[in-house]
Amino acid sequence: MFRLFRIFAAMTLAPALMTGRATACTGITLTAADGSHVLARTIEWAGSDLNSRYVVVPRGHRQQSLVPGGTDGMAFTARYGYVGLAVEQEAFVAEGLNEAGLSAGLFYFPGYGQYEEYDAAARDKSIADLQLVAWLLGQCATVDEVKAAVAGVHVVAIDPRASTVHWRFCDRTGRQVVLEITGGRPRFFENELGVLTNAPGFEWQLTNLNNYVNLRAGSAAPQQLGARPLAAFGAGSGMLGLPGDVTPPSRFVRAAFVQATAPRQATGEDAVLQAFQLLNAFDIPTGIEFAPGEEVPAIPSGTQWTSAADLTHLRLYYRTMYNSAIRCIDLGSIRFDRVAYRALPLDDVKRQPVTVVDVR
Repeated sequence: MFRLFRIFAAMTLAPALMTGRATACTGITLTAADGSHVLARTIEWAGSDLNSRYVVVPRGHRQQSLVPGGTDGMAFTARYGYVGLAVEQEAFVAEGLNEAGLSAGLFYFPGYGQYEEYDAAARDKSIADLQLVAWLLGQCATVDEVKAAVAGVHVVAIDPRASTVHWRFCDRTGRQVVLEITGGRPRFFENELGVLTNAPGFEWQLTNLNNYVNLRAGSAAPQQLGARPLAAFGAGSGMLGLPGDVTPPSRFVRAAFVQATAPRQATGEDAVLQAFQLLNAFDIPTGIEFAPGEEVPAIPSGTQWTSAADLTHLRLYYRTMYNSAIRCIDLGSIRFDRVAYRALPLDDVKRQPVTVVDVR
């Protein structure tokens, strides 16, 4: 309980997580030739270091949700063990994978989501939006179980200043859904495309892809414009018009086309490595969100970490703005019936290591 009060005392940090510049996320999905399903994503925040950590949660671990004004929201106990990547507080799991192969993650969703109003009389069935991922990873094995679980609770904001989020869930079969809460009601969308960013809503993002019906892999064919011959300057001209800015609609379009044109890899591990390469194109450099004269935080990147989850082989991978080496947590090696709960920083040293090549 002391941990919960400590977290609640720090809740003034929650609005910082969900408002401001470069609070962005880009999610993609890859399926390898061997049937492995891989979900990968970035998480951005340009305002400060999110002090991210990984949490290992055993079966039987008990937690209680924060609610407006207190720490006495819904209590829940994990049926499944899981590993999560948390931001600012260990309770705020933004991305994770459980031992049943369920992947869950939250994505910033400003201005378009609307949760129901918090009712203190229903606090024992109320869960904070920033803790929904942790609860569902501990409770569910499939997308259908996620949908049934969400129908039985009230998802609320713990601070009225904070923005809303939406969520992505995928089970071991590869079925993926997006959850958005609008008008106080949860809505699930089947996500066969496998891409997610931020606002506007998911259905709008899919419709917007029709604006780019002309894009295709490869190069544009030469043509004649009156007496003037026209030819591409170089490779990739079939993608002329692909948006390159960092707004959520542009990242959604770019992610959809980059994902669709990526060659299928042989194995899950190959697909994981490919996912990290593809998401290089979505890193947000520090500084571009700040006007001239504004103070830029002393962090090396607006993209604080990138993760990939192999749902088939139960492995969670990540790299960070401080260390671009890819690290892996193998859930198959964890005894979730006996492992102790732990929360540890993603980086022991917050500086990119450099290896000197000895050419003597």
